[in-house]
Amino acid sequence: MSGSLFLAETQAFLKALASETRQQIMQEFATGAALTVGEIAERCGIGQSTASEQLTILRQGGLVTSTRAGKQVRYRADPSRISDQLEVLGDLPAFAAQGLF
Repeated sequence: MSGSLFLAETQAFLKALASETRQQIMQEFATGAALTVGEIAERCGIGQSTASEQLTILRQGGLVTSTRAGKQVRYRADPSRISDQLEVLGDLPAFAAQGLF
C-alpha cells in the first residue's frame, strides 16, 4: 500500500470514529443488525438527514457497508474492514520506522 493511500484510508477511518454521534450509531450495529436510515435516526434520537450524513461518513471510513433492496437501503458494520484498519493502526510504528508515510 502506498504511503498516500495508507494515509487517506487511515484518516477516513479515524474521522469516522471521531464523532460521538457516529460512535453511537456504530453501537447500534453491534448485534450485526442491518438498519435503515430511519431506524438509525429513531434509535439514536437524531433526524434522518443527520443519520444519512453520518452513515455516509461511516461508509467512507470503511466502517459500514450498504445494500439496496428496492427503495430501501440497509447499513451494517463491516467487521473485516474494521479489523483490517485496526491492524494497520497497530502496525503504525513499523510503517513510520520504514518511512512508508
